[in-house]
Amino acid sequence: MNEAWTKGRYEVSTDPGRLDLALIHGFLETAYWSEEIPRETVERAAAGSLNFGLYGPEGQLGYARVVTDKATFAWICDVFVLEAARGQGLGRWLMACVMGHPALQGLRRWMLATADAHELYRGFGFEIPVEPERLMALQIKDIYKAGKGAEAPARAGGPAVGTTGK
Repeated sequence: MNEAWTKGRYEVSTDPGRLDLALIHGFLETAYWSEEIPRETVERAAAGSLNFGLYGPEGQLGYARVVTDKATFAWICDVFVLEAARGQGLGRWLMACVMGHPALQGLRRWMLATADAHELYRGFGFEIPVEPERLMALQIKDIYKAGKGAEAPARAGGPAVGTTGK
């Protein structure tokens, strides 16, 4: 079921049919966290996520994506408001809609990564992890640049990607 929130002439909606994937890709392919991301990757990511589009009379103005099991965990990512629409509190409102979504209540853990919006997220209770030594990550830097994402590297301890292990 799709949810929607309105604030004056603006709306946040989880209806995936309203997403302007060209606009989302256009922003993400230049964002510091996803530089040169292929359009097909953006489409697959959106298809597997709970998406929040921010809309005004002129069309889509922002976006947030949540990767979640809707029971215990949510990872907030790809949050942006177009530069022309910034300074109106729309990013904060978009995040309030994300945090208030009915399917995301009662989760044990929320996570996100940011280089420049710490104050925004602190306003929603996010903080540097108390026990960062418990968290681990595998990050392939610049995976989208120059076709690096075409072949995923094999991981130690398991079969190479694309093999059955038999």
